[in-house]
Amino acid sequence: MNTIIDSCFDKINEQGTQVFRKKDNQFYLHPWEDLGSFGGNDRTVAVGGEGIYLFDSEGNKLIDGPGGMWCTQIGYGREEMADAIAGQVMRSPYYSPFNLTSDISVLLAEKLARLTPGDLNTVFFTTGGSTAVDSALRLVAFYNNCKGRPNKKRIISRKDAYHGSTYLSASASGKTRDKNYQDFATDIISFIDSPNPFRKPRAMSVEEFRDLKVKELEDKILELGPDNVAAFIAEPVMASGGVVVPPVGYHRMCLDVCRKYDVLYISDEVVTGFGRLGHWFASEEVFDIIPDIITCAKGLTSGYLPLGACIVSDKLMAEMGGEQAKGVIFSNGYTYSGHPVACAAALKNIEIMERENILEHVREIEPYFLSKVKELEDIPIVGNVRGQGLMACVECLLNPEEESPLELDYEMGSRIDSQCQAMGLIVRPVINMNVMSPPLIITREQIDEMFKILRRGIEKAMDELIRDGLWEMPN
Repeated sequence: MNTIIDSCFDKINEQGTQVFRKKDNQFYLHPWEDLGSFGGNDRTVAVGGEGIYLFDSEGNKLIDGPGGMWCTQIGYGREEMADAIAGQVMRSPYYSPFNLTSDISVLLAEKLARLTPGDLNTVFFTTGGSTAVDSALRLVAFYNNCKGRPNKKRIISRKDAYHGSTYLSASASGKTRDKNYQDFATDIISFIDSPNPFRKPRAMSVEEFRDLKVKELEDKILELGPDNVAAFIAEPVMASGGVVVPPVGYHRMCLDVCRKYDVLYISDEVVTGFGRLGHWFASEEVFDIIPDIITCAKGLTSGYLPLGACIVSDKLMAEMGGEQAKGVIFSNGYTYSGHPVACAAALKNIEIMERENILEHVREIEPYFLSKVKELEDIPIVGNVRGQGLMACVECLLNPEEESPLELDYEMGSRIDSQCQAMGLIVRPVINMNVMSPPLIITREQIDEMFKILRRGIEKAMDELIRDGLWEMPN
């Protein structure tokens, strides 16, 4: 272990967790920080990890229920990942992607082209998921400019979608509560409803609901004008929006609508790519679509280093290129595009997943994982459970007939989070929803352990809400 890391461990051992929490509150502005409580947070200090577990500064061993941020596919503490990263650092830690190339980056691009469906063979490397989506949206605009269609720029996204936090990717995100105090590009982004079957009218069948949501896409294209609509962007499963699994056939039907009106289809696989649904990519294998562009990140390196990619079809590249494109420059890129150390981590990550048959493991264990999710339906406060692959959501409702006050939903999620962590499980409360995406190496026994804690945590939080007069058990 190097001296910097040794020094960190020494300091936290000497000074204690509270000292580090104080420094965290003083110096570190976290993502999605509530500025009303800035400087007064009580965050867990993570100091280590092994397999599916994290270790905090007070010696607690915690199951990582959300898998970091949907990304720790192969788990923590992989020495060969450390070796691959260190080896590349010593060999070639950086090159300028603007005027050079790197053997390791080329090898990863070739590997990704072989893993993606159809003719998606051109890889544009980015620094993460947000920049991958941002690059895809810029590429769509560039593509239509190249084709002499300057008005064909509108992007259709969906309510509850999350596509990132750069200006364009955040603009295409449909989580309204994330937009209260930020500015967004409102002139080029339009939204249609989420295809969440839990929100359908009771008298409507799932198939009727699916057809209605697909028609909504077509109606929106016609409303805006096909000559103005450039692309539809969709997560195969809406992750941060609550693990929304669309009805069977939804994505295929949406793709058909896009093809009918010459609208590009962007599949945002930042979460679902690299094994989360048991395949390298979910677009074709799970949802029967070959999109024009796929974005990915997260599981690409299992979170060991930041890296993303925007992968483009041969058809688009051919239409943008050729003799007529001489001097036409796609002026989009990053200092760390194709960073060799991150690419080495990705190649090693993919090698491990292939060698250990992790995709097959996910497909084998998925039914058991989802059965344990479904078992939670008998808890009175649980309104809906859903999932696919190794991602799931337990949505808790205080009143199934109407929306609860937002503050109370936050309170419920916070209490479940606290109860679970006290018993050894990290959950990720998204207001009133608990989302899970554990490392893909999780075993049946560890799934049992995780859901035993989650059940007890929800039940304890429910008892607290009753005790404090915030909720009454339904008759």
